[in-house]
Amino acid sequence: MLQALMNLLSLCFRPFGQGSSSNSGKKFQSFAGISKEGKDGLLWYRDIGRYGSGEFSMAVVQANQVLEDQSQIESGPFGTFVGVYDGHGGPEAARFVCDHLFRHFQGLLCGYAPISAETQGVVTSETIQRAFCLTEEGFTNFVSELWSTRPQMATVGSCCLVGVICQQTLFVANLGDSRVVLGKKVGNTGGISAIQLSTEHNANLEAIRHELEDLHPNDSQIAVLKRGVWKVKGIIQVSRSIGDVYMKHARFNREPIDAKFRLPEPMDMPILSANPTILSHPLHPNDSFLVFASDGLWEQLSNEKVVDIVHSNPRAGSAKRLVKAALQEAARKRETRYSDLQKIDKKVRRHFHDDITVIVLFLNHDLISKGAVQTPPVSIRSALEH
Repeated sequence: MLQALMNLLSLCFRPFGQGSSSNSGKKFQSFAGISKEGKDGLLWYRDIGRYGSGEFSMAVVQANQVLEDQSQIESGPFGTFVGVYDGHGGPEAARFVCDHLFRHFQGLLCGYAPISAETQGVVTSETIQRAFCLTEEGFTNFVSELWSTRPQMATVGSCCLVGVICQQTLFVANLGDSRVVLGKKVGNTGGISAIQLSTEHNANLEAIRHELEDLHPNDSQIAVLKRGVWKVKGIIQVSRSIGDVYMKHARFNREPIDAKFRLPEPMDMPILSANPTILSHPLHPNDSFLVFASDGLWEQLSNEKVVDIVHSNPRAGSAKRLVKAALQEAARKRETRYSDLQKIDKKVRRHFHDDITVIVLFLNHDLISKGAVQTPPVSIRSALEH
């Protein structure tokens, strides 16, 4: 019985999750899809590689003193999983999500974690939502364990964008303001259109402010305009995240966390949510590529500009090209030359732009329609430190 259980777990886990935690200090990890990778100052990139449904390009540029973005690509028997985790207040929540979210998703598919019998072994919205829930519960427990020694962990959080390609369907789940945009061919014209597939949760969006007001009808200060930026309780821009437990549990909204995070009135219900917005999108032959990126990219470039850059250039180096275009725009806004921006060190660089993570997935519909993995399994994780 024990050996049978071990064989099952080996089948479920070994092909596409090897080494992702014990070797997480490496700049990039990959067990297939070998490709050119390199660095250019604070920019790290993988120009082109293979995954189960086509090719990918990946790049990360650091702006903060410690890199707060994390990301991963996992491709195996279930399909392909992509995650972009944009941390705030520190890197710990994004790292925790990168360590645990895919594992929970994987465990649910293999029956290692509880879920309804109807959806066990099948990728569904319920599977993904349950993986988010388990990750949030785990991080909350992690904060509880550290409360006496590192109470500031209660104020660390992460936006969380996930894409799963399985059986000709793309599932997108999002917390916060990272974004995935589809590049879709326009008939036979050679043109391309940009279609945003993710829903964002940023208080600067009027719809999100209305959502917050509906959930908190007796709180006139649920969304506050401070120095031209809307923030939840005047503190944080996103209304959904993993972590930020000081905004979800009253037991953490007290000393010894910093006074700027403590609310003057009692918290009778969670202010932020960890419930992702999830959609499914049937993939069509005209769906050319997907761009997953943290908010740092979208602060600088429009959906249309991003899709045009990918479409108008060779696939190799696509993610790096997008990051450099964003940096050039950031430099222009501050009336600085791009060459001078490159000389500015991390932490100071944050005054010009945020950490930026970009993953471009090119879709091979011949592979997708076959519904089977055509390349060796892939497991890639971005660097902990740049």
